[in-house]
Amino acid sequence: MVDFAAAMVRVPTVNPPGEAYRECAEVIGRQLKAWGHDVQYLEAADRPEHTMTHPRVNVLGRLAGVRPGPCLHLNGHFDVVPPGEGWTTDPFGGTVTDGRLYGRGTADMKGGIAAAATAIEAVRRAGIELVGSVELSGTVDEETGGFAGVAHLARSRIIDSQRTDWVIIPEPFGPKRVCVGHRGVYWFRVVAHGHAAHGSMPYQGRNAIADMAVLLEHMRTELQPRLEGRKSALPVVPEASRVGTLNINSVLGGQAGESLQSPCVADRCEAVVDRRFIPEESFEQVRDEIVDLIRAVEADGARGPFALEDMLVVRPTRTPVPSSLVDALQTAAAAVTGRELALVASPGTYDHKHVTGIAGIQECVAYGPGRLEQAHQPDEWVSVADMVEAAKVLALTVVELLGQRP
Repeated sequence: MVDFAAAMVRVPTVNPPGEAYRECAEVIGRQLKAWGHDVQYLEAADRPEHTMTHPRVNVLGRLAGVRPGPCLHLNGHFDVVPPGEGWTTDPFGGTVTDGRLYGRGTADMKGGIAAAATAIEAVRRAGIELVGSVELSGTVDEETGGFAGVAHLARSRIIDSQRTDWVIIPEPFGPKRVCVGHRGVYWFRVVAHGHAAHGSMPYQGRNAIADMAVLLEHMRTELQPRLEGRKSALPVVPEASRVGTLNINSVLGGQAGESLQSPCVADRCEAVVDRRFIPEESFEQVRDEIVDLIRAVEADGARGPFALEDMLVVRPTRTPVPSSLVDALQTAAAAVTGRELALVASPGTYDHKHVTGIAGIQECVAYGPGRLEQAHQPDEWVSVADMVEAAKVLALTVVELLGQRP
């Protein structure tokens, strides 16, 4: 299991731009084939991200049971974010030190893919007959939305409610927690349009950057306090994320980025804002609040106008209760550890959104090794002990859901 994870880590599948996807898909595919899977490589040829230089190649392995029945699908993304600065180890070395596997993507989430594949192999080697089928996919581009990855498999009906009963995504929530949903996302761009003038006579113009500063201050002092008063029943972790949040992702205005600047009043400024919202808030409410703020700032005619552009909308997700999938994981965890899994939800999003939103599958959770706090960090690592524990729980979950009953 550790060797398999390390082999994936040593393929630098950095996204963006989407490096070495085919090579990593083949590392996964070869291992799954050696372990008895029927293997397919699935290119997202219809996506604009798919190019000759950076092909979007997904991989799917499937083990059929002794007779037809339900289908359990395990999925993990193998793209990783750029390593960044601050590493004391080789980010693509895949080395083990003091019981930890180090490297970019060890926690998020090549360690999870290896644990899931090993779980299936443990069941196969044990000679346990399954009813139905178990699948494992390695997919691309989750870090940039997953549209050429899980979304492509869902649109191609590889993952689909008509053929897939349960989906487990081994994201790094740790082997003692199961993730049953995530908050929603509204990414938007606001553009402030000013009026150009000479910088020595700014009163003859209207500075778009100054107008944007007023709008952003209204978001901070008026909207953010309202969000902090709405707490979700969804068990989002950390606790501070059980409310809606606002993050100013970027601001660009005037002559930003120019090495030499001329004395001009900025006539344009744009800001990209990341608004996370809870299930108790509808998207319509979330957007209307932004529109109302903009109108309030524009009201006296001294600021703006502003243009609002929707960039990305992801609805919150929640695994239904009761859930046969959650129950199977709880039974397996109790057998392995003697404890129940804690139910949590993600402050961000992951491919659960496509499994539910496109494929129409309600019984989807995230369960896998690694600490969420390690994701995207320098010196990223996953505990080998966590990988072992997660693999045991996943193996027993496969048996619980698909094992042939006497």
